[in-house]
Amino acid sequence: MGADFDAAAAAAVERWTFAPARRGTQPVASRVRIAVHFTLPEVEVTQPDEAPFVERHAPRRPASPPARTAPRNGDASVAQPAEDSFGARASADVVAAERRDQSRTGSDIVVDRDVLEAAPHADAGELLRTAPGVYVARPEGDAVAHQIMLRGFDAEHGQDLAISAGGIPLNQPSHLHGQGYADLGFVLPEVVRSLRVTEGVYDPHQGDFAVAGSIDLELGLRERGAVARTTYGSFGTFRQFLAWAPEGEREETFGAFAYRRTNGFGQNRAGESGTLIAQYGFGGGAWRGVLHTALSGARAGLAGVVRRDDVDAGRVGFYDVYPDATATSQSALSSRAQLGVTIDRRGERGARLRLGAWTSLTHLRVRINFAGYRERSRTNPDWVGRGDLNEQLNDAVSLGANASYRLRTFTPASWARGTVELGAVARLDRIEQAQNLLQAPQNETWDRRVDAALQTLDVGAFVDLDWRFARVLRLRGGVRADALAYDVDDRLGNFIPRIRPAAYIVGYRRTAFGLAAGPRATLEYAPAPTFSAFASYGEGFRSPQARTLDEGETTPFARVRSGDVGVRWRLDTRGSLDVTAAGYLTALSTDVVFEPESARLEPVGPTSRLGAVVYVTARPWSWLTASGSATFVRATLDAPPVPTNANPNPPYEPGQLLPYVPPVVLRVDVGAKHTLARVGGGDLAGRVGVGFSYLSSRPLPFGAFAEPVALLDASASLRWRWFELGVEAFNLADTRYAAIEYSFASTWSTTETPSRLPARHLSAGAPLTVLGTLGVTL
Repeated sequence: MGADFDAAAAAAVERWTFAPARRGTQPVASRVRIAVHFTLPEVEVTQPDEAPFVERHAPRRPASPPARTAPRNGDASVAQPAEDSFGARASADVVAAERRDQSRTGSDIVVDRDVLEAAPHADAGELLRTAPGVYVARPEGDAVAHQIMLRGFDAEHGQDLAISAGGIPLNQPSHLHGQGYADLGFVLPEVVRSLRVTEGVYDPHQGDFAVAGSIDLELGLRERGAVARTTYGSFGTFRQFLAWAPEGEREETFGAFAYRRTNGFGQNRAGESGTLIAQYGFGGGAWRGVLHTALSGARAGLAGVVRRDDVDAGRVGFYDVYPDATATSQSALSSRAQLGVTIDRRGERGARLRLGAWTSLTHLRVRINFAGYRERSRTNPDWVGRGDLNEQLNDAVSLGANASYRLRTFTPASWARGTVELGAVARLDRIEQAQNLLQAPQNETWDRRVDAALQTLDVGAFVDLDWRFARVLRLRGGVRADALAYDVDDRLGNFIPRIRPAAYIVGYRRTAFGLAAGPRATLEYAPAPTFSAFASYGEGFRSPQARTLDEGETTPFARVRSGDVGVRWRLDTRGSLDVTAAGYLTALSTDVVFEPESARLEPVGPTSRLGAVVYVTARPWSWLTASGSATFVRATLDAPPVPTNANPNPPYEPGQLLPYVPPVVLRVDVGAKHTLARVGGGDLAGRVGVGFSYLSSRPLPFGAFAEPVALLDASASLRWRWFELGVEAFNLADTRYAAIEYSFASTWSTTETPSRLPARHLSAGAPLTVLGTLGVTL
């Protein structure tokens, strides 16, 4: 705000007086929440976050003399600072205004902690369900990344959604299990302070994989002290959570640890995991920084998929796995270690310097069989019928850095002012990949499909403008360009079939390079403080899987063009009711769809999405928080799928629906917390929460459709002094549903004459799960 503001604020604080909290006549330790009020003169105020300034139109108030009050809170009393010459609204309102000011479109939102904790969530991935249009499942177990759907995109494990946590990007380029693979399993839901969800690609800060949008998980612990929570419940599930957040430090400073084990809700679903996350916020005044580190490991059995006709005929149970070694040997193991630092320096008149650097080491080994017994060895064509147990290995070492500088606010005319931000990003990945077919139970390798070493480099730069005209118009946007370089050592390239005599050594080394650039812009019209209308356009990209590139090829990016129009209306500045609505059209030059038989993504050609989203948050009283969203979309294939040797003339109908994309996604979160009584000198507080998700029927390949999914979760807890007792119930109605469904041909030894026709396959979702938690906070 400037030196004058800081001096005035310090002088006001020095006039505060306090009386100690007491129990009877004895002083006791206590915590007090103090609302700090400000009355600002009618001047431009530069904000420290993404926006260079926020206009305030608060009327001047006469200065109030300092006063001392001591309202009682049971047996405890504390003096509250009087309103001084700054007093008007609580600081929370200022923070909320800053966050709203960051929004570029009606689909750019911040989901705060009160919404995140309104309903229960089994893990951090499920927190994403609170964002409009997002549905999350985990069909491949606790050691594999979540399946994410957003705005008409089946993002698989992250291919169409740029995800970051603790300032570190999680998407992994050219990952063997899925392009843009982003595993949220290491993130602990208790330490996620907020989500910033940017749907669409309208921000120059958004880079690779921001096709449907981007999500940033901000980490921190608001409650200070030491926390221990023990959870136990259905299917032998046990979880121990520990956290420490030193008093007097910022919310970014904390350490947290969690260990979890479960027998699983069905056959071959047992798993264990352990995670440590620590952050330290340092600096003060104009300089601030955060040091972040995380280490995590998980292992789980996988049940894979079962044919729906086998389930209907009773040949295999809904929650079971095929009684075959190639099915029961499915499993996954993952690990991650990451370290990052961000530094922020705020200058005068909105100037801001940001620097960041990070590194990560990731490992994934997954063994999964989708199709039973269909593969034939390339090495020896006589080897067949040994089971399609695919083992995939992906090891990656990643380094990244970013820097940006926002110039001071310019005012070339009385009706125009704004600023410019310049930024650069860089990322280097070294990746080792292998995919083999294994014969269970000895896990003997009977065919090799992938053995490769990759190096990928992404260097990008952007210009971001933020200008306001005549007080009611605001133009934000700029341009971003990324240069990507690839070096591929494909050790199994130029494969030599056994029927052909060898004339060279197997292997195919190649390099490729490409540039992706595009504009992004949003025009906002805000005739009133509580109403805004937006129109946005942006172009982004998704990088290709490196092993698909040829020597010297100009990198064929999947390019996205997206447009949004929307409105945002707020009942008041306190956020008691906030409504956003937007319509969007997105076109993607080259899309991909998961092919279960080969366990990889396959290109399908250009696609488009036409849709609308409505998002509502309500806080009518201090004890009640509610949010709800509805997303409607029509996702279509705009040209015939890419021909292959196996299918040179793929079937196509104009306007055919894109597989796996749900036309309708609904989500509702409601939470209430209130002090129930005064017991033994302490408040007895209660909390209840409900979350509801609905996923409409989705089209599948070969004309099939998946069943709709409706899930209800609920929680309740009591807290007294240092102790908390709670219960959470997931899938409260005990609905039998599929976490994911596919349609493809498979061959399992369940009938005398296995069918080779495509059939529906499913991976079961969890039935009713009840967990009880005992917590202590000191």
